[in-house]
Formats: sequence, structure tokens, C-alpha cells
Amino acid sequence: MSGTMTDAELAAHLAEVAGKLLLEVRDSGMFPAKALGKAGDQTANQFLCHALRAQRPDDGLLSEEEKDNADRLSQSRVWIVDPVDGTREYGEERADWAVHVGLAIDGVATVGAVALPGLELVLRTDRPQPLPPANQPLRMLVSRTRPAREAVEVAERLGAELVAMGSAGAKAMAVVRGEADIYLHTGGQYEWDSCAPVAVAAAHGLFCSRVDGSPLRYNQEDVYLPDLIICRPELAEAVLREARAVQAGEPA
Repeated sequence: MSGTMTDAELAAHLAEVAGKLLLEVRDSGMFPAKALGKAGDQTANQFLCHALRAQRPDDGLLSEEEKDNADRLSQSRVWIVDPVDGTREYGEERADWAVHVGLAIDGVATVGAVALPGLELVLRTDRPQPLPPANQPLRMLVSRTRPAREAVEVAERLGAELVAMGSAGAKAMAVVRGEADIYLHTGGQYEWDSCAPVAVAAAHGLFCSRVDGSPLRYNQEDVYLPDLIICRPELAEAVLREARAVQAGEPA
């Protein structure tokens, strides 16, 4: 079966299996809280990296838990993975953590899957669902531990309700699922934090960009990609306008 999988099928399968492995590691009771995150990260990373090298040997690979290989910079197709997005939430046995398996093609997040093992869900680029109606009032996602000032101010300007949540993948998928309408982040991220979520969100018709409106580019030499917006398409103009105003220090 593996040899006939499309890229999207492979991404979804790997994200789902890695999620199940992570649940087994957590449920084994073998690790104290401080060691659990590292054990889970390394277990899932080994599975994902070995599987991708076996199934797509000609593609590049970038993982949060793997030493970077500059060879990927000359490759058109590069898999970008985050074995556990939301290590704290994983260790705390919450549901708002994720597994990211994304494929960037010529720098664009094109194919991917985000597993939410705590919810027994895998969202993927090849099975988009219609967006549910917008929330009233609008709901805007922020970090549960360190909400960005810009996001809080934009939410105030838009009259949006703040919703605190864990991992980037969980927040992005909450917009896909209609639990929220806007995810704006300015607190610093890396390519693996957003590649798969952006691919899935875009496939579901959501607007995705940097906070200044420029495209999100992947497989860069510097993998730091500190900000993003994922929102319903009809809100993009207003979100971008208010984000620019906040960054410029303009009064509300």
C-alpha cells in the first residue's frame, strides 16, 4: 500500500501513526513529566524521518528534532515535520497538541496533514470540508501561556473574543473546524510550526500569510518564520488592516 500512496495520503498516514505512538508513550507510565516530552519527541521523530526517507528517498527533509541538512535547499520537494507541536500540552495530557507532516514544493506549503491525537482527528489537504459559518462575535486564537500583544490589540479592534489554546497546529485546525475565525501569531515560530497547518488551512479555503500580508515561504536557509495569519477569507482585509495599524502604533 505504501508504494501507491499519494503525498497527501502518506502525510495523513504518518501523522496518524505518529500520534498513536505518542499516545502509547504517554500512556506507558514510564516517564516522569519532565522526561515525557523528550521521549515522545524522539520516538515520533524517528518514526517520521525513517518513514519519509524510505517512502520518498529523493525528497528533502526538515524536522524540528533532526539536525538540519543544507542539501534540502537545492531540492524542489521538502518534507517539513514537527513530531510534537505543543510538547507542554502533550505532557499535561491536554488535547491541544498536534503532529505536523507537511510538504513544501518550491517554497510553498502545498500538501500536508495535522493530527490531533487527543481528539482522534487528522485534518488533511486532500479531504477539505466546507467552512462552518463564522462565529458571532468573532473568535480569535492566542497562546494559552504567552498571548502576543499584537494579537490581543487586533482582537480588541475587531471586537473579537480571545480564545486561549496550546499548539500552533491545534489553533490553526480550530479555525479550519470553525471553532474560531482568526489565528494571528507574532511571538516567533519556525517553519515546522506552520508548514503543515498552513497547507491544510489553505486547502480548506482559509487565508494564510505573514502578518504584513506577504506570502509564507518554506525551505529557506533561515528556518525562523516568526509570524502568520490564518483566518476566514472574508476577514483577511480587516485583519491585515488592523494588524498593520497596531504595528504602526496607530490609535484604534
